[in-house]
Amino acid sequence: DGRSLPGGILKVDNFINHQMDGDLMCSCAREMVRLFKPTGFNKILTVEASGIAPSIFAGYLAHVPVVFAKKATPRTLDDKFVTKVHSFTKDRDYDIIVSKEYLKPTDRILFVDDFLACGNAALGMLDLCRQAGAGLVGMSFLIEKAFQGGRAVIHAKCPGLPIESMAVITALGDGWIEFQTAN
Repeated sequence: DGRSLPGGILKVDNFINHQMDGDLMCSCAREMVRLFKPTGFNKILTVEASGIAPSIFAGYLAHVPVVFAKKATPRTLDDKFVTKVHSFTKDRDYDIIVSKEYLKPTDRILFVDDFLACGNAALGMLDLCRQAGAGLVGMSFLIEKAFQGGRAVIHAKCPGLPIESMAVITALGDGWIEFQTAN
């Protein structure tokens, strides 16, 4: 139901990041929890805003808290971890922050987000977990744009880290989308 736009942009605002399909979010979250349950994750980390919906569903189903990294620092937050992330869609850099109160060395983190494209947000989450001393046990995405190489970027920094995507797109063109087929 998405639309391919020039520049490798996939527009999915009618079911993920403007209007949300709750049934789809719940189904994806159920699969994420099933896939990563063996890792023993005890917290989910995401980035505002489009990763929040699948994260909340997954947190509810797994009975674990969800922390979302913020793109703006509230005046009430002093003690924080900070990293810089480049947004592919918006073509700008953000300082991403998480309160030190919510990311601890005892945490086993599952990172959940809407897209894996170039891997920028994922690298930012790796950095936040490193700063906190938290263990990153896996990453899960609603949609992976495989042709943008994010998976390889993550594995270059963190070899063997489990990565699961609910849909993998191998190519986009003028009005067409090519999906990876199951093996």
